[in-house]
Amino acid sequence: MGDIHKISAVYLLVVTAVTFAVYGWDKLCAKRGMWRVPEKILLLLAFLGGSVGAMAAMAIFRHKTLHLKFRYGVPLILILQLIGLIYLHL
Repeated sequence: MGDIHKISAVYLLVVTAVTFAVYGWDKLCAKRGMWRVPEKILLLLAFLGGSVGAMAAMAIFRHKTLHLKFRYGVPLILILQLIGLIYLHL
């Protein structure tokens, strides 16, 4: 595997883990009435490569599943990212 592939894989693992953690933190804050993570930050994390982590967190924590921009937006982001990856590898 080339260096760019290793760097990309590490980046995706890190951003996925960070996104999952931030979604989990936001859910905890919501339950406790604490300061929340802005929705645009949550969506930005998904857009930057953390869409798998966002979808996993939404399913596990049952967080943001009623918001249409998350219910449909995060899967759309994931689909677009997968299309982009397929395009780059052809």
